Parts: sequence; C-alpha cells; structure tokens
Amino acid sequence: MISMFKNLFKKEEIKVKPPFYDIVCPYCFEKYQPEDVVFRAAHHLEDDENYALQEDEELNKYRAKFGMDSAPEMEAVLHPKYIHDDDKVYADGVLAAITDSHGIVTRKRLCPACHNELPINAGKVPSNIISIVGASSVGKSVYMTSLIHTLQNTTAYNFNAACMPLNADVSRKFKEKYEEPIFENGRMLQSTRLELQEPYIFQLIFKNEKQAPLTLVFFDVPGEGMVDQDFLSIFASHIKNSAGILFLVDPLQIKSIRERMLIHLDNHGDVSERYAEPRDVILNLFENFIGHQDKGKTTIPTAVIITKSDLLNTLAEEEGVYLQPNSNLFKNYVHTGALNLIEFENINGEVRRLIEKIDRPFKDALDVYFTNTAFFAVSALGTNPVNKEIAGVVNPIRVDEPVIWLLNQLGYIEGKEY
Repeated sequence: MISMFKNLFKKEEIKVKPPFYDIVCPYCFEKYQPEDVVFRAAHHLEDDENYALQEDEELNKYRAKFGMDSAPEMEAVLHPKYIHDDDKVYADGVLAAITDSHGIVTRKRLCPACHNELPINAGKVPSNIISIVGASSVGKSVYMTSLIHTLQNTTAYNFNAACMPLNADVSRKFKEKYEEPIFENGRMLQSTRLELQEPYIFQLIFKNEKQAPLTLVFFDVPGEGMVDQDFLSIFASHIKNSAGILFLVDPLQIKSIRERMLIHLDNHGDVSERYAEPRDVILNLFENFIGHQDKGKTTIPTAVIITKSDLLNTLAEEEGVYLQPNSNLFKNYVHTGALNLIEFENINGEVRRLIEKIDRPFKDALDVYFTNTAFFAVSALGTNPVNKEIAGVVNPIRVDEPVIWLLNQLGYIEGKEY
C-alpha cells in the first residue's frame, strides 16, 4: 500500500533544457534563435561536390554591401536541418557543433543571413549591442577611437573586465586606421567617405563568468548617412536590435551657439563647413525605426552626448549665460566599480539644461520619441586640433561615462551615492 502511494505521488522526471537567448548578428544585425545558425565545414574534398571549395554567395553579398572584395572560395556551408539529432552537440542549451556526413566535427557557427562567423558565446548570453549614431561632423570616428582606447586602458580594469576586439583583423585595422594616428602620431583622422564600411566590433568581457559580455559596434559611416534614406534603411535593424544607443551631437551643429563659438575659434581650430541639425537625425530615426515601435517611442536607453566639450569653454566665458566657468563638463571623472549617481546626476542635469537653452526643439523631439535618456558631455581629445594636428598629449574627458551609464541601465553594474 505504501509503495502504491509512493508511485502515485512520484514526480515525473522532466529534462529541463538550459535557457538560451536570441542571437543578434553583430555584422548584419539580423535576429534569430540559436537553432537557426548554419555551420562552415571544417574540411573540403575535391571529389565530393557538396564538400568542395566553393563561392559563398551570402557572404559575398554582405561584403559587396561594404565595398569589400569577394572572399576566396571557402569550405561548404552546412545546414543543421539536414543533420541527424545524434550528430548535434549542445553547450549551455545552444547548438554548438555538428558532425558532418564524413564524420568531421565543425564548431564554426555562421549567421544564417550573412554567413559571417558568430562569437563563441552567441546564444548563450544576451546579445547586448551598443550602437553609435550622429549626424555629420559630430566626430563619431574620433569619439569611437578615444572611447575604445579608454575602455581598454582604464575602464575595463576599473570594472574587473577586459575590452577585446572581436578578432585579430578588427584589432589590426583599429590600431592602424584609428588608434595610432591619434594617440601615437597626434594626427586627426581622414574624413569618412560616403560609402558603407564594415563595422568595428569590440566586447567588454567581465571576469565574472556569469556576466554576459557587452558588445560595442561601430559603423565608420559618414554623418551624412544618418540623414540619408538608403543608409538608414540598412541601419534600422542595427538600431532596433541594440540594447543601448550613443547619440552624438556636435555643439557646432546647433545654430544658436555656432556663431558665438566661431567668433572665439577664429582660425585657431578646425571647423567643418557643413552642419546637419541633430533633430534631422531624430526625424529619420523615427521614419525608419522609432515610428514602427509601440506608441511611436523607443524604450532603448539612449545616452545623448555633446561632443567636443572643450569648445564649450567659450560659452562659460560669457558671464555664465550658458555654463559656469567651474562647470563639471570641463573636469574629468573616473567611475570605479560602480556608477557614481551623484556625479552622474550633476552632469546629466547640467547638460540637459544646456540643451534646453541652446536647442529646445531638439530637446522636445528627444522627449517625444525616447522614453529613457541621459545627457553627457565629452571631449575625445581634450583640446581642439589645429590644422589637423593635435597639440600635446591626447587627454580624453569623460568619454567612457555614457557607456558606464548604459552598463548600469542594463544591469551590469550598480549605481552608488558616494
């Protein structure tokens, strides 16, 4: 009788599959489940047409979009749906490897849309991607360079992490094209050509294995692209599937203060002749992305960043009409271990009030279309270059603060009142 009751109330054994996360490809930004990935064969056979070296049409379409040459013939692309379940290997609930019909194992997972190789942890952790947007002349390339340099040399250590390029090719290109010219040679970057270029991808990887990496994706696209319909249609999925946005605004874009600042700059600094209103970027983002969201708003945490804050000294000199001479904007601050909420609120409030004074329509547009914004001011160089030359040592000011705020918003780090 006792045995019967034991059997009656015995719980059925259920095999629980570990949780997985949707994958957002860091190259083309398509979103899909881990089961949808495809694989690159680990070998080739000339006498088997299915495993011979061959052109990868999807990969070459992606490369052509960014003005790159076609890839050489490569090993075959294998689709898991044609692989027996016994020949599939799972890790942390995610399809991680397959054994092909020749008994060879491959672990090279590819995006099903563009056939670029995915990060090893894709699907095992959330795909938290940070995107950078802004109109012409805001200094996106220079800011990205200074940000990654600061993350690698200072911020990562302060938060028990490492900032790593996605692969060796990204590392080499970043050093040669961006980091060395600015930080070693003291030279400004060449203007970005009006064409798509492959994204630069870095990951902030935490030493705590339970913490998912944060992926920073930067398109070195000219600012004109952010008010160009064709460009924005391509970036729509990139922005839509981002976990956070860095929205850059050059003070020289804002008409109400541009003339004041140009009088002070005279011929002592480099100033672009083209100015795109920051509100135009919001309008295009609305048409291509935000307008298709619930209630026509986006809940993605968005850091609104005034770039080239060193130029704002001219405003502080005008009897404090816009800024006080002792403004926090001109003082660097290093957050360590947590977001200093007092320091953040001070800078957020000051920049928010500044934007309300100098470009109220832009501030109103932000309030209408973005539900979670914070305001920052950064100087990627610490000084305004003269004739494309950077005088003295590059001294970035507050460049990592917007990313640290996003880390707090996404639950990576705490906020504390010191």
